[in-house]
Amino acid sequence: MLEVGIIGGAGYTAGELIRLLLNHPKTHINFVYSTSNSGHKVYKIHQDLLGSTEMNFTNTINTNIDVLFLCLGHGNSTAFLQKNTFSENTKIIDLSNDFRLTADKNFDGKKFIYGLPELQKEAIKEAKYIANPGCFATALQLAILPLAAHKLLQNDVHINAVTGATGAGTSLSATTHFTYRDNNFSHYKAFTHQHLEEINQTVKKLQADFNSEINFVPNRGNFSRGIFATTYTEFKGSIKEAIKMYQEYYKDAKFTFISETDIHLKQVVNTNKCFIHLVKHNNKLLITSIIDNLLKGASGQAIQNMNLMCGFEEALGLNLKSNYF
Repeated sequence: MLEVGIIGGAGYTAGELIRLLLNHPKTHINFVYSTSNSGHKVYKIHQDLLGSTEMNFTNTINTNIDVLFLCLGHGNSTAFLQKNTFSENTKIIDLSNDFRLTADKNFDGKKFIYGLPELQKEAIKEAKYIANPGCFATALQLAILPLAAHKLLQNDVHINAVTGATGAGTSLSATTHFTYRDNNFSHYKAFTHQHLEEINQTVKKLQADFNSEINFVPNRGNFSRGIFATTYTEFKGSIKEAIKMYQEYYKDAKFTFISETDIHLKQVVNTNKCFIHLVKHNNKLLITSIIDNLLKGASGQAIQNMNLMCGFEEALGLNLKSNYF
């Protein structure tokens, strides 16, 4: 049984992570660290866990655990690891963006591997330190990985994607209040979203000669969770060739599937799955990809990475969904 710890236990991703780990057959939660909630029951913050655990948040850390999950705000994982030294045997999975880019992957003698299993599963199996991908970055990379792997991204890529309110985290702002989100729709960080860096990095890794633009417009939706992304770019082949290429690329993927029919968010919310649908229009290939931003886009993918790192079956503890509507 793995002893695991969570740093930054009060946010949405931590709540999902706790729920997954409580139901994982190979893990025991050693501690959930939160200085602002120390001494309080975990279910006082994550109210769905009432009846599932009597664990308290703590402000103390066990440095000899097997796996550490960092659920801290961007920039805070680096500061935390500078102040706290863990056992050489402790595997670390960071859910922030601190170590995702090549320029940041080496830190204090630790080499962080980018944790997108559909991109580099074998490297993840051998890793001790993982940089979990961003939620938008996951949905958008899964949409274009096969094209980049076959060196077929020869023109600009255009992406429009919408995420639910949980994508903004638990901290309130002018655009996260119910009165703003309800019956509303808006874009933000158009063409400048921080996840573009890791997306471009992956594309360059697969297709070094890619010199076009990835134009990404992220949107806020008036629903709680999920990402619905539409991506299009020029493609000279037929739709049958595109579908065959995607099916072949993802044939060994545990959670990414190609749908023959139109897809919608309810198919993947509360799962660790990504569904992809392809349509050819004239010379353009439209790729629709959908994920749950808190699961495949964060905590579910973190568990998937843990399973790979520890030699478990990749889908262990991630067969989640019991309802559809």
